Amino acid sequence: MESILIPPAEYSLFGVVPLWIFALVIPAAAVGLFAYIIANRMRPLVLAQKDVRWDQLPLRAWYTLKYAFAQYKQPRYFKAGVIHIIIFAGFMIISLHSMMLVAQGVKAGYVLPFLVSPLHEMYVVAKEFVATAVLICCVIAAVRRKFFPEDRWRVPEGRGKDHTPEAILILAMISGLMLCDMLFEGSEAAAAIQAGHKPHLLIPFTGTWVVTHLVLRFLPKEALQAIHLVFYYGHELIFFSFLNVLPLGKHFHVFISIPNVFFAKLTKGTIKPVRWGLTDKELEDLESVGVKKITDFTWKHIFDFMSCADCGRCSDQCPANAVGRPLSPRFVTTKCRDHVYAVFPLKGERKPNGDIIGDVLDADEIWSCTTCGACENECPILIEYIDKMVDLRRGMVDAGEVPQSLQKPLSALEKRGNPWGKMEKKRAEWALAIKDEVPVTVVDPKKGGTCETLYFVDSITSFDDQINRIAQSTARVMYAAGDQVCVLGPAEKDSGHEVRRFGEETLFNVLKEDNTAAIEASGAKKIVTADPHAYNALKKDYKGLPPVEHVAEYILAALKAGKITLKPEESGKTYVYHDPCYLGRHNDLYDAPRQVLDAVPGLKRAEMERSRDRSFCCGGGGLMLFYEPIEETRMGKLRVEMAAAAGAEVIVTACPFCKVNIEDGIKTSGNEGKIECLDLVELVARQLA
Repeated sequence: MESILIPPAEYSLFGVVPLWIFALVIPAAAVGLFAYIIANRMRPLVLAQKDVRWDQLPLRAWYTLKYAFAQYKQPRYFKAGVIHIIIFAGFMIISLHSMMLVAQGVKAGYVLPFLVSPLHEMYVVAKEFVATAVLICCVIAAVRRKFFPEDRWRVPEGRGKDHTPEAILILAMISGLMLCDMLFEGSEAAAAIQAGHKPHLLIPFTGTWVVTHLVLRFLPKEALQAIHLVFYYGHELIFFSFLNVLPLGKHFHVFISIPNVFFAKLTKGTIKPVRWGLTDKELEDLESVGVKKITDFTWKHIFDFMSCADCGRCSDQCPANAVGRPLSPRFVTTKCRDHVYAVFPLKGERKPNGDIIGDVLDADEIWSCTTCGACENECPILIEYIDKMVDLRRGMVDAGEVPQSLQKPLSALEKRGNPWGKMEKKRAEWALAIKDEVPVTVVDPKKGGTCETLYFVDSITSFDDQINRIAQSTARVMYAAGDQVCVLGPAEKDSGHEVRRFGEETLFNVLKEDNTAAIEASGAKKIVTADPHAYNALKKDYKGLPPVEHVAEYILAALKAGKITLKPEESGKTYVYHDPCYLGRHNDLYDAPRQVLDAVPGLKRAEMERSRDRSFCCGGGGLMLFYEPIEETRMGKLRVEMAAAAGAEVIVTACPFCKVNIEDGIKTSGNEGKIECLDLVELVARQLA
């Protein structure tokens, strides 16, 4: 149908100046400015450290579809997630229309070549409903942000700036785009109605339909012509202003969150090397290790800072933040982003690149992290934190800035291979208490070994008098399953899991090499461990070892094979399972421990509200037992309170560190005598038929 009103591409201002000139000038100027801004925003990435992100391209493509385009993680915070999905999906759909509108300023009625009829008509119908939904969601989001803010958006004094004004501005601009489009197309529809024609694709109950029937159809044609032109150029000005406003603040994520997801880390539980692509000799020759300046981060980690949407989900799930430690992952990112922008301004020369620790972040922030992975697990655009924390710790270790409480266990690890500094020959003393019940073979790697299945005990289970029972129970279960119980004894060193995550890469490599040599000399075909930290280290940090199983996997396989059977649980107590971070989030082992519990006849099991990938860290992983953080309460205490709320009478975990902290939490929460804590393997050993 021929247009009733004069389209922007054919209209001349005062009959002299053709408006299509502005349709060329506005995009050209905006795109030029955008290119300048982006070029300056990318400067720090060029100067940052190398990062390898071009591997596993099919998996990266799948991550991009799942997490970026399908917004897979958004509904984990349901209200905000649904609003975000509608706005995001709407923006993706409407972007085609926006491109056509830009071209229509030069060529009236332009339609993208692939949108041929009836596809174009179908697209217009979808676009009208989507634009209406986006407008409604923008209004709801602005009202929520301004009048009903969630606690995770709060910015305490000294932590940065409140981005509420920026968020409302962006929502207003998106709303402005929707309204301008509705008035631009509605004015044409109203003119058609006045001329006695049927409007082309005026969809009932959409925004365009509403403004057309309630307002525009009653205006004279001259007013409709003015509205048609004014709101076309209003749309163009807002659209191209939007283009250049986004890279100036947190809403840069609108552009770069998709590539950020594409370049995301693909392997959980691993730690990046000190420097990508360097040999051991080249690493030894480095003058500085770890992150001390902003450009010591890798380009991907700086890209993370820029991509952050500042939604606060990471900090909302962070256990360190929950107990009042001076760590909030959200503010680590936003403070580093602000520092990047300060060092690399959009205009002028690069500014002095100050020290990260001291000038931007506090040391206590970084040491407070338990590397539990809750922040990374929650982030909808897959921003990484653990590798950054480890790199910052490497920098502090390199500079000799290690907390006093950690210096002694690190020194003991260097001298004795365990953080308690106990004699190596005492590593297998836990076996003496069960020597008449279970034969435990200490393999001597120097003499060679005939070990089929090796039990890697690790330090806390070897030396802690209370946790010894986990080792003894593991031995009982392995013996009952028909396996010879073999351990390395004095030849075993600490797995080094936390040593590496606390930034002591050199010490970790020494521990790794000693353990690798001992395991290889033992002749083991399989390794079993009851410690998720050792499990993660042996699987993810070591190379070339035999297959590694957590004892939960081992028990489940033995149950399925009929090697062991379990007698009924007759106490009638309610059991809850606490997911250890390095068994669950870092290795996706959620079902095996639960299947083992459910295999105990008569056992009554409940779930805590925060379970599986939203489990709450106990706070005790590895060297965290020795660290003395600033905090308002203990993580273990909060976790026990969560278990009590679920009706727990017995808390079962599958990690020796979790058991230590949960038992402490039982005492400090006033639940001593009311709640018991057991390791999974202790429970199974107790229930062996």
